Amino acid sequence: MLNKKEQRLRRARQTRIRIANQGVARLTVHRTNLHIYASVISGDGAKVLVTASTAEAEVRQVLGGSGKGGNVAAAQIIGKRVAEKAKAAGVEKVAFDRAGFAFHGRVKALAESAREAGLQF
Repeated sequence: MLNKKEQRLRRARQTRIRIANQGVARLTVHRTNLHIYASVISGDGAKVLVTASTAEAEVRQVLGGSGKGGNVAAAQIIGKRVAEKAKAAGVEKVAFDRAGFAFHGRVKALAESAREAGLQF
């Protein structure tokens, strides 16, 4: 019997294989109860090009003193931020890797705000 984390990673595996075959950069998302993290990883998977998360000091200031990163509003900020950083690094097209998380709530909010900020996937 698989535990919750193993189930999520099993769901993520096929997506990662499919993205690797495409050979494009991937926007990967990780969420915890307190924070949400987003990274753009190069097409060959060799290096992380840009990252953004609610754990960053400047993002926490925007969110307020408590730095509530576990909500949809925070996810929208991270989506916009990672898209701006990616465009600055010369990345226009990415494949969205939800890492086995449901495309709902915070994950969906991050994806939609990244699209609005000009990232294509």
